[in-house]
Amino acid sequence: MSGLKLAAADAEDLEILSARLQDAVGQLKNFIWLPRKRRFAAVVNRLQWEAGGKTRVRAGLHFDGVLKVQSHKVKLGADDAVVSLLALRFEPAGGEDPGGIIEIVLAGGGAIRLTVECIDAELADMTDPWAAMGRPDHEAGDGP
Repeated sequence: MSGLKLAAADAEDLEILSARLQDAVGQLKNFIWLPRKRRFAAVVNRLQWEAGGKTRVRAGLHFDGVLKVQSHKVKLGADDAVVSLLALRFEPAGGEDPGGIIEIVLAGGGAIRLTVECIDAELADMTDPWAAMGRPDHEAGDGP
């Protein structure tokens, strides 16, 4: 298996990770914060947009230097709930401080906010790809 492996050290790098993670899905039990290690990690099934969006692959994502984790509209304790990632966003602390807030934007209005010392992230594919059962249609409207 020769999968994708990317690292992010600045906002531009994070945008690249965001594009690779668009429409990834995962169970909440596979999102974890390890406060002693200052690490937030997740395992997701990533849609391989770079291969035409017809396959998925299991991928690991982690952020280091995480000081605090908050969630918005995420049902805590619903470990089997499946969430869909829409984007990663970065809000800098400002000035010379390399830290800020990384927001993991979820479908349905939910979000996970990571307060970080700096951007220090890695995304790595962990399995061979398999055929995706469906593909999101971002062009479709919500109404008739």
